[in-house]
Amino acid sequence: MSSESSISRTGPINAKLLMIGVASVGKSSLLLRFTDQQWLPEHQATVGVDTWSHKLNVRGKRVNLTVWDTAGQERFRAITSSYYRGTQGILLVYDITDRESYEALPWWFGDRGRNVPESVVKIVVGNKADKEHARQVSTAEAAAYAARMGCLFVETSAKTAVGVCDAFRDVVERIVETPELWVAQEERRVSSPRHQVPCMI
Repeated sequence: MSSESSISRTGPINAKLLMIGVASVGKSSLLLRFTDQQWLPEHQATVGVDTWSHKLNVRGKRVNLTVWDTAGQERFRAITSSYYRGTQGILLVYDITDRESYEALPWWFGDRGRNVPESVVKIVVGNKADKEHARQVSTAEAAAYAARMGCLFVETSAKTAVGVCDAFRDVVERIVETPELWVAQEERRVSSPRHQVPCMI
């Protein structure tokens, strides 16, 4: 049996996700809700990049997940490209109550296209779904855009937890189903974890 076959059957998968999008769409809040089941109404903005680790069992596979939470401010966009390396999944996040954050998605898609292969799993995430009264982007419009871009789509609320687990689960499941994304990276280790919280999906 080849070493690659053995790893793909029994060893854990090391997967890296990258969260991108403009500032204040709630990327850090989504990650905090996913990893710690918490929501903070006043969450400090990410400076540069923050990394979190998480352990999951997905479709019978053990997954060592690292999530990179990037700053969305303009001054940090130039350095964000260095964090794409080794990424297997990307969450493109916008705020359903802020149309400008949604209209910025094509820029992020272009940046992604310059830095990662087309095979990388992508999901468009419309956050702050609890603020339906202030919605500026319809579900149908965003879902249609995601479909045109060949992406998964979900609406979430870091405040109420609606859709949050789905956003991460759907990406990780697709990665697990796509061995070419992870077999070649079996020896990559999750470095400098901020949190390690068991999670079952």
